[in-house]
Amino acid sequence: MIGRGRESLACVNPLPVDTTEDVRERGATVALLPVGSLEQHGPHLPLTTDTLVASAVAARIARAHPVRVLPPLTISCSHEHAAWAGTVSISAATLGAVVDDVATSLRAAGTTALVLVNAHGGNHVLRNVVQESSVGPLPMALFPVSEDWTAARRAAGCETSNTADMHAGELETSILLHTAADQVRPSYRTADHVADERPYLLTTGLAAYTTTGVVGRPSLATAEKGRGLLDALVVAFEGHLRVLAGR
Repeated sequence: MIGRGRESLACVNPLPVDTTEDVRERGATVALLPVGSLEQHGPHLPLTTDTLVASAVAARIARAHPVRVLPPLTISCSHEHAAWAGTVSISAATLGAVVDDVATSLRAAGTTALVLVNAHGGNHVLRNVVQESSVGPLPMALFPVSEDWTAARRAAGCETSNTADMHAGELETSILLHTAADQVRPSYRTADHVADERPYLLTTGLAAYTTTGVVGRPSLATAEKGRGLLDALVVAFEGHLRVLAGR
């Protein structure tokens, strides 16, 4: 295994440790809900990769902004990964309903906005949930969006794009090398698989384009890039926070 990074413990155990008194005293009015998944991430990353990434992003934001971080949702819409052992999914309707219920509970407790920190691209329903919230009782934001990831890749010196580096590639492996390095297996150095064209992904699932589950170049990953990605996402989050504050 790769050696443990300095921030590993915080991300390997993403559950908040606040007491009710801690939450009351902090008085944060914006809540962050990390949304991960339980799905294959090639031969070198754990099934919980998206949950670890979402939790790392949320924890990093919480170090810079007065927000409340909720426990992550660890199973979501991973149907395109069903061909691989270990993947578990819930329906889009169920995920949307859970988020709605969480939002209702938070609003009753005085929260003024909810940010869905989503690390799984297959959770398309979250875009509609946030879209509907624009006319609902609790404003929401989806973070990071594609533009945020693109800017973060550029700032961190990543060589691949959002399209080319779709799954278990340079970005995800870099973030885990930085935050949970003991979860990354050495095989990431030889796990590259390029499949830039995936026109029928939603119909066929990912197995039509990769036998390993990897689409991207994890061999390019470094812990330094992982740190840069998180730093850049904190900067990008400020824009979303300003928009929510103006609602």
